[in-house]
Amino acid sequence: MEEIVNNSEELCKYLKKMIIDVLKLEEITADEIKDDAPLFKEGLGLDSIDALELVVAIENIFNVIIEDEDVGKRALASVNALTRFIQEEYNQRK
Repeated sequence: MEEIVNNSEELCKYLKKMIIDVLKLEEITADEIKDDAPLFKEGLGLDSIDALELVVAIENIFNVIIEDEDVGKRALASVNALTRFIQEEYNQRK
């Protein structure tokens, strides 16, 4: 997992596939998810239940903690924001 986390492009691809798999978004492909597009509201249109599912998956897969709602809002703002958050947290906990 460390190799993926330390390669921003690979982590971004991995996260897009993970979002699709975890949330069972069958109508969209990873290529259709833009790196800087919002994950909620006007972006992918995810909701609070989706956020909870993503937080649980991220914490389990990457062994990082999304401590509260404010951290979650920043981390889940876009795929790029999530990539940066995971890289920072993962490397701090090594």
